[in-house]
Amino acid sequence: MLLSKVSRVPALRGTALRLAPAFTGGQRHLGASIAVHNVRFYASQAAEIVLDKPEVGSETAAKAAAEKKPQNLESKSFAVNMFKGQISTAQVFPYPSVMNEDQTEFLRELVGPVSKFFEEVNDPAKNDLLEKVEDSTMEGLKEMGAFGLQVPADLGGLGLTNTQYARLVEIVGMHDLGVGITLGAHQSIGFKGILLFGNPAQKEKYLPKLATGETIAAFCLTEPASGSDAASIKTIAVQSPCGQYYTLNGGKIWISNGGLAEIFTVFAKTPVKDEKTGEVKDKITAFIVERSFGGVTHGPPEKKMGIKASNTAEVHFDNVQVPADCVLGEVGGGFKVAMNILNNGRFGMAAALSGTMRGVIAKAVDHAANRTQFGNKIHNFGAIQEKMAHMAMLHYVTESMAYMISGNMDSGASEFQIEAAISKIFASEAAWTVTDECIQIMGGMGFMKDTGVERVMRDLRIFRIFEGTNDILRLFVALNGFQNAGIHLKSLQKALKNPLANAGLLAGEVTKRAKRKAGLSSGITLQGVVHPELAQSGDLTVKAIEQFGITIEDLLLKHGKKIIDQQFVLKKVADSAIDLYAMVVVLSRASRSLSQGLPSAQYEKMLCDTWCIEAHGRIMRDIKALRSSSNKKIFQNLRAISTEVVENGGVVSPHPLGF
Repeated sequence: MLLSKVSRVPALRGTALRLAPAFTGGQRHLGASIAVHNVRFYASQAAEIVLDKPEVGSETAAKAAAEKKPQNLESKSFAVNMFKGQISTAQVFPYPSVMNEDQTEFLRELVGPVSKFFEEVNDPAKNDLLEKVEDSTMEGLKEMGAFGLQVPADLGGLGLTNTQYARLVEIVGMHDLGVGITLGAHQSIGFKGILLFGNPAQKEKYLPKLATGETIAAFCLTEPASGSDAASIKTIAVQSPCGQYYTLNGGKIWISNGGLAEIFTVFAKTPVKDEKTGEVKDKITAFIVERSFGGVTHGPPEKKMGIKASNTAEVHFDNVQVPADCVLGEVGGGFKVAMNILNNGRFGMAAALSGTMRGVIAKAVDHAANRTQFGNKIHNFGAIQEKMAHMAMLHYVTESMAYMISGNMDSGASEFQIEAAISKIFASEAAWTVTDECIQIMGGMGFMKDTGVERVMRDLRIFRIFEGTNDILRLFVALNGFQNAGIHLKSLQKALKNPLANAGLLAGEVTKRAKRKAGLSSGITLQGVVHPELAQSGDLTVKAIEQFGITIEDLLLKHGKKIIDQQFVLKKVADSAIDLYAMVVVLSRASRSLSQGLPSAQYEKMLCDTWCIEAHGRIMRDIKALRSSSNKKIFQNLRAISTEVVENGGVVSPHPLGF
């Protein structure tokens, strides 16, 4: 039936005729017919495929992906488009250069003093031992304006762009992650909600003192029964009969700056009446809460594995009367506030951890260049060279992601939530790997406290957990991508109902699917944006995107809305998405360096080419696994093994000695 519709539409009839010579053989002709048929078949499934409100268990981050409004089909996000097997270069090529001359000069003036402060004044080992940031360090940070980096200048801050902020955060991350958490919990999430959602009165009231560090801020979301599942919070806020205040009751745990803060961004459930139905439901609302309101208390500092210098404590709210004008955003709109705060802050983590890696790599190189074993410097041994090369690549990718995303944000991009989540996952895992390898290169010396690397490793462990665990963020990445791919397929369904008005769209889909079925390229390319010397790596990226897009469609067709329950599948999909985004950011950065003729250009080309070859291999293995029937058996076995272990309360197999 679709073929008859094609024949009645001039533009589509032309497409069919142009395709015909390429499919004169029996199987090739069948391939073209299947490709045309699949436009309708996939589109007809779209109503079942689009994930209206998927939930993965009750994990809030994954739910957030689903509750977003449908993306514009012409999205400029590279990550959104790669899930559709398409390429959008708008946000990734050329590699962003977003600072003007004044901004660059101002940043240069800041970098020197901040670096000197952390090298000469701050003592990370002492902070770690004291389990607090030294008072002299705190005062010095306040004097430098470190507590108000992105607060507008007219409200007492430095008014930095995201890219400028990333550069200073990178310096902090290189020297002391404990101090970094103190600063980040204050401004990256603590009062970020006021910056993003505060009304003019709220900004004028709170930001000046927050910018100077006179008052410290904290972000209060996590509770004993609600970690990743933020929607299950128990803290409640009930509006008074007069409507002038809310009574807040509840408790939050593991709050960074919890024992220091005077201002809290608190998330609580509030009864909200639906104007259409009259039904009252509990919805999350964000509040600005002052300690001075009364009824706000905190517990003792938590004893932690790492980031000991940062204050982490429980915070309790006992009949706190919060004025109604302290609602942040809309009543019932707190979930949106929380997710936007976290999305807007994640790039900073990649920037900080790229700094951490830079410092750790320097320690590893210093040791390898000076340590002699078996009559040779150990940096000459292949095993050590492989480690250092991979450490350098992981740093290059992380740094490239951080400044790609900050540049996108400074350019006014509104779609970067998938990219930001990817950067957090990648950076936290890369920094852990780099630090682990540094300790291995340094041997016993790396294990000793005096070198400082063991402290870095302890500090790093939390980054894979907080601000969205990497496990949940992988689900967020995958489901967000599936959501957009499903919307694209649904648009084809609508287009088929009116082929005359959508001839161009349908012709493109017919052509693309016919080429794919014939084993040909669908026509997407990075030529013209990737530097000619990186053409081979560009081709690998294009091939990976094509195969990834096909796989996403197949998975949607196979599972429909039930894809949300396939967490083994979603993890592999997310891993491929992470590798794909990493490929494109290094391609972009290395292309810029080659075009500008930088002294490091050939070195960056090696980093880029090596990364793309390895990443392409991983993606192809993941895609093969996703398509393999034997992999389904592995997933079933893993689920069964886990169930047995849980039911047994631990290891099931008996001890080999029999007692």
